[in-house]
Amino acid sequence: MARIALGVTGGISAYKSVEVARLLQKRGHEVRAIMTRSARRFVGPLTFEAITGAPVITGLFTPGTNAEIEHIAIASTVDLLVVAPATANSLARFAHGLADDFLSAMYLATRAPVLIAPSMNTNMWEHPATRANLETLRGRGVQFVEPGEGYLACGWVGAGRLAEPQTIVDAAEALLRGARSLDGRRVLVTAGPTIEDLDPVRFIGNRSSGRMGFAIAAEAARRGAHVVLIAGPTAVDAPPVAELVRVRSARDMHDAVVARASHVDAVVMAAAVADYTRAGGAAQAKIEPAPSLALHLERTADILAELGRRRGDHSRPVLVGFAAQTGDVEAAARRKLIAKRVDLIVANDVTAPGAGFDVDTNQVTLVSHDASEPLPLMAKTAVASVLLDRVEALLATPAPAPAPAH
Repeated sequence: MARIALGVTGGISAYKSVEVARLLQKRGHEVRAIMTRSARRFVGPLTFEAITGAPVITGLFTPGTNAEIEHIAIASTVDLLVVAPATANSLARFAHGLADDFLSAMYLATRAPVLIAPSMNTNMWEHPATRANLETLRGRGVQFVEPGEGYLACGWVGAGRLAEPQTIVDAAEALLRGARSLDGRRVLVTAGPTIEDLDPVRFIGNRSSGRMGFAIAAEAARRGAHVVLIAGPTAVDAPPVAELVRVRSARDMHDAVVARASHVDAVVMAAAVADYTRAGGAAQAKIEPAPSLALHLERTADILAELGRRRGDHSRPVLVGFAAQTGDVEAAARRKLIAKRVDLIVANDVTAPGAGFDVDTNQVTLVSHDASEPLPLMAKTAVASVLLDRVEALLATPAPAPAPAH
């Protein structure tokens, strides 16, 4: 049984959402209805309350809800958000990040899969603005149940009719099954920077925020994996996972990863681990200011390369590295792929707009031994979804049989 939030927006087909709720309940799911103000002009909240057996959420400022920040509480616990019907207005609000009602705020807050069933007039459905909003949402990983064609409430005939409730429910169940595709798997993810102390006051660091690694960890957890997240110092809150290990230095990261890597099915090294640290370790006392300062730095351990050496000719764990590059990104990534003996390198040009550190988007190229797949600029959550699809494919590949003894 899954926990499903059912968003209902203000279209004439809102009456069909009652049947969507009933069918989801019949499949054994727990349903919580969220109605916009416009939706309540077409269907009464009491109808959904009678079907679901739970109070209907009708606004951000409903008395009694604010003590728990309810849109955050529900967003954190549901397994799926279904919006049916979704009007052209609601699609625009989701695409542009507006959040002045409960449903749109919850959409921004949730990290659960999102399934949207649009319904609107044919011209509205085909308008370039609506098409652009659809593509924006698809780029972020949102799934759609396409509207059908037929007689519309406005008297027109064409595309825009809400899909049948059974079709929407079938799509929801398929998405839920896909969301648990890593059940029984153990995935180790690293995220954020490492900090290399110079003295009790100063350190060498980098600009990594941890957002990409956190998105991967959250997506793996949503798919049912037992996630071990090893994170350097970040200002961003880590997602809920099975095991969170906080580290500071490259040495800390190395020790934490190596101790756990042999017990997992896949390792995704998204952390920006420092390449250098102060030779001899941090000074015990503060280094006093001087006209100039020379630092002697030494190379830190290459964690991913060590994992590749330890794995040898075996295929487990699946090993994925990240390469934040400038210049010829793909060529650098392929050199790392071969030198470190790993399965996949996720490479990005940190100078490209929207693809560097501390932003919510990324534009990467997935480099494997037999292919190179550039992805468009998309949300890091969407990149995480595509990446884990590739990890799942690697996990599904049978391990090669051992060579016969001579």
